[in-house]
Amino acid sequence: MRNPFFADVLDGVGEQLGGSGYQAILVQGGSTDLAAESRAVEALIDRQVDGILMIAPITPKSRLEEVAGEMPLIVLGRHERSSAYDAVFDDDDAGTELVVRHLIELGHRRIGHISQRNAGRGKPVALPHLTRAETYRRVMTEHGLEGEIAIATTSWTEEGGYDGTRELLARSPRPTAIFAGADQAAFGALSALHEAGLSVPGDVSVAGYDNTRLAAMANISLTSVDQDGTLMGRTAARLLLERVEGRTAAMRFSVTPALVPRLSTGPAPGSGAGA
Repeated sequence: MRNPFFADVLDGVGEQLGGSGYQAILVQGGSTDLAAESRAVEALIDRQVDGILMIAPITPKSRLEEVAGEMPLIVLGRHERSSAYDAVFDDDDAGTELVVRHLIELGHRRIGHISQRNAGRGKPVALPHLTRAETYRRVMTEHGLEGEIAIATTSWTEEGGYDGTRELLARSPRPTAIFAGADQAAFGALSALHEAGLSVPGDVSVAGYDNTRLAAMANISLTSVDQDGTLMGRTAARLLLERVEGRTAAMRFSVTPALVPRLSTGPAPGSGAGA
């Protein structure tokens, strides 16, 4: 619940449910704890809710389909196909390519990436953090920068971003840009850079993903990828209501991301790019 992107999603859910007669019941499952997520789902089933929206679940696909056999289910944030439930997701490959190319065009070559540990059991193609890490590798390789690939695997939290940045800064030479897989991790990255006495973007550029409201604050001004969490929430709630009302055919909705450049990214030191 600390992830500000989830708040955007919930805003969209609330907008869609307004006037429908349905109320949202929030249960936190634990982003890295499969057992906690399973208990949360079982609690909702036991209480006979009308339907379930799972945001970025780590539950295996086989179990998701079992849940969908008991009640309407919408899965937000995973890419896999299923005939049992609906999926709402961002084009993580396109979004990651936008931000990594942006940094390369600014003259950066030593670009680090902060990912998170894989706590789920889904296929790699289904999980956003693995898709973003793989696309980062691909784009770097396509630009002849495979020797500069550096991934810190921590978590998409402020603490994870802080620790991941310290890990990347320990490399020699250090990166001139950091792509954090989520805004929340990018906020931790900014703290670590400030603590290290490095300027942003003069010494190190920082980019995030989610385009949360905090990213747009003048004192943060974080370059980020917008995947429109509010739209995703509205769409997920609409699809869930359709399921509750009897629709059985599976639906998929993909959000097209957009890069939002701000002051946290600039030309690589000494590159002259963007001048």
